[in-house]
Amino acid sequence: MLVRRIARPLLAAPFVVLGVDALRNPGKRVELAKPLVEKVGGAAEDVLPVTLPRDAEQWVRINAGVMVGGGALLGLGRMPRLSALLLTGSMVPTTLAGHPFWTFDDPQQRGQQRIQFLKNVGLVGALLLAAVDTEGKPSVGYRARRAAKKAADATEKSIENAQKRAAKAQKKAEKKMKKVRS
Repeated sequence: MLVRRIARPLLAAPFVVLGVDALRNPGKRVELAKPLVEKVGGAAEDVLPVTLPRDAEQWVRINAGVMVGGGALLGLGRMPRLSALLLTGSMVPTTLAGHPFWTFDDPQQRGQQRIQFLKNVGLVGALLLAAVDTEGKPSVGYRARRAAKKAADATEKSIENAQKRAAKAQKKAEKKMKKVRS
């Protein structure tokens, strides 16, 4: 559909541009990401069986790579559902680290950060729509339910046919028994 061919590149463009910028100039983003990396890294060590890197710059670069790769795939229409999910996952730390409006005391800065935060939340909504877009084809869940219903209907019909054949065979056997007895 024409809308998808236009909408996907439009949605993907900011991710590619910002991802490339983050790869080239991670400095400011690293400073913003440090508190989140420290907080999440400490909590993750208690839960995960593997050790995660604690270097904020490495996480910023990983996130930037996800943004460039996912954005490029989404923009080109290749694996759009998967790439939209990747970008959604990328937006959570990006938004929390980059726009913590609740930490600002100055009303003007707080308002600007809140606007950016809400813009990112809106992008997450658009990405979630892209992630569930089946391009007019039935979803996997729908196809599974439909196949299960068809199988149940076929089984029910087979049982009915078997019961009818058994009833006919029983009547035939009863007739033969009457003939033998007479």
